[in-house]
Amino acid sequence: MVLLRHGQTVWSQSGQYTGRTNIPLTPVGREQAAAAGERLRATFPNGFAPRNIYTSDLARAMETAELAGFADHNVTADLEEWDYGRAEGRTREQLNAAAGYEWNVWRDGPRSLDETLSGTRIEVFDDGSEITVVNGEGEVIEDAAARTRAVIERVLPALLAGENVLLVAHAHILRILTSQWLDLAPDFGRKLHLDTAHYSVLGIYKGDHVIYSWNN
Repeated sequence: MVLLRHGQTVWSQSGQYTGRTNIPLTPVGREQAAAAGERLRATFPNGFAPRNIYTSDLARAMETAELAGFADHNVTADLEEWDYGRAEGRTREQLNAAAGYEWNVWRDGPRSLDETLSGTRIEVFDDGSEITVVNGEGEVIEDAAARTRAVIERVLPALLAGENVLLVAHAHILRILTSQWLDLAPDFGRKLHLDTAHYSVLGIYKGDHVIYSWNN
């Protein structure tokens, strides 16, 4: 089971939490996505059957899949990024200042942030384009983990049949999915790092769920 993070976005560059906001890839992100596809085809010459390719329904993940050469894929909301709620579109420094302590999404969760950070706002990018940012309640990590377990259950028959599976999604949700694959607490994902347009490989070894490689 191959986990591919989407390519670079403006917010992945700036360190702003990017959950459900539909931000497109940057030109660099598009190049990264195409290069990731080449690496995957070199590493997995048998490829991925379209029925075994799943993407988040957010634009940056679907665009990454298409540019990587996997335009024929299944789309599922279960692979959407963790809903960061009031943290959405904000940097860790901004959130630390608002919270008054060293806030951590893994430990504290989006719902720990003050309601004064709630609302809807417009962010203007350097090129003049605008995007609407919604700061709602956010999602508890257990609910995000439950979504990933549903994905695992969906693809497990293909894995057990020896087929390759490709999931194209987002950094936090793929790390949470990995924790669930390993039967660990969701916040184990905090110990993992996944760069834009990099992939990791999970699998089954002697009956155990394992990580074969990470952040390729």
